[in-house]
Amino acid sequence: MPKKESGKILEKTINYLFVVDIFNEGIDIPDIDTVLFLRPTESLTVFLQQLGRGLRLAENKECLTVLDFVGNSRPEYDFEGKFRALVGKTNTSTRKEIEDDFPHLPLGCSIVLEKKAKEFILENIKKATSLNRNQLINKILNYKYQTTLPLSLKNFSDFYHIPLKVIYKKGNWKRLCAQAGQIADFNVINEREIYRAINKKWLSCNSASYFQFILTLAKQNFNIDFKTLNEQEKLMCLMLHYDVWIEPGGFSTLEESIHAIGKNDVLVNEIIEIMEILIDKIDYMEKDISLPYCQPLKLHSRYTRDQILAAFGLSTFEVKSSNREGVAENTKINTELLFIDLIKSESDFSPSTLYQDFAMSETLFHWQTQNSARPDLGRGLSYVNHIDSGKIILLFVRERKRNEFDSTMSYVFLGDANLIEHSGYKPMNITWKLREPMPHYLWKESAKMAVG
Repeated sequence: MPKKESGKILEKTINYLFVVDIFNEGIDIPDIDTVLFLRPTESLTVFLQQLGRGLRLAENKECLTVLDFVGNSRPEYDFEGKFRALVGKTNTSTRKEIEDDFPHLPLGCSIVLEKKAKEFILENIKKATSLNRNQLINKILNYKYQTTLPLSLKNFSDFYHIPLKVIYKKGNWKRLCAQAGQIADFNVINEREIYRAINKKWLSCNSASYFQFILTLAKQNFNIDFKTLNEQEKLMCLMLHYDVWIEPGGFSTLEESIHAIGKNDVLVNEIIEIMEILIDKIDYMEKDISLPYCQPLKLHSRYTRDQILAAFGLSTFEVKSSNREGVAENTKINTELLFIDLIKSESDFSPSTLYQDFAMSETLFHWQTQNSARPDLGRGLSYVNHIDSGKIILLFVRERKRNEFDSTMSYVFLGDANLIEHSGYKPMNITWKLREPMPHYLWKESAKMAVG
């Protein structure tokens, strides 16, 4: 600012000006060519107002340099929201805009990011999956201002690159939309149960045939005539019963249980939406398996333990199996199920259950029994003689106990296997030969566990 000295007015040039709020708007200094951010703000309006102080055109001003120290010092900084505000309304995600160097900016505009800054921002957006509920609701609220795509679970998840698991950690989709004012409020009947089924069961398993069955039922509002169902479909209804209701009881029949799922139309539509997304994401071919009895599971699909126990008759409508062991046997169908974790840790298992389980090839699997098994007695002997006795051994394998979202991982159904070699005593080391080769992705993960 000009000031007097000895009766004269001296012109002073201001090179730097640090302010808090007072120059957010209403001031026009076109020559500003650098903006330094040191103050965080959640308001996109305030952010754009502050940035706008440097966006005026002036002679000999080629560009505006923005130095944002807030984003560098705060890992929770919302880069995605800030760049979305700059880019405006498009049908591509902010992440894609940054990767492609902002192709949809207005004519004559450009945003140039240094290589390191670009990598840092993309990594920040990639990691921005720890949204709290209010942040997620706010994104739903502002979605219509950022894209012309209709608001749906698929569009929202794809647009913001937010995994379904992240969304459902904060609540069911329809309730989040209602709280964001995007749909009318709705009845809470079945809400807790259906939310839990989606979050804890369906987002963890992966089976085109099972998902298609649920989708078909949902499109009929779960109002089905059990007389028209075959045995496999009735078993899938039992799987569905325990997906939603968790415990036995509460209904006089399985048919009544399934009908009850359809009492909330809004949540039935959410089930339809989530099933269509999950089916569309499946990128492998599940296979049929030939067994001397009826069961609905398909080879190479993923299932939760409760779904598997229901499918093989270990849980019934009246009694739910409490099995949480590494093996489960149904003597009525002379079948034993092996539940195998490839990666184990002492935090999840006691020292007596830290077994050595790994793939030796796509058809050979090394498995170590529980410490009590011996080849001349009891369960160990039943493995040695299983071919002669007609006992069926089925393998269910998962990479680890919990996934990257800290949810329980489901098991890949590898099918039936025959013992071709065994050694050791309390525990036994058994080599199983699979009838069908395991899927490549699991073979690759399992081979890493091989020792010796």
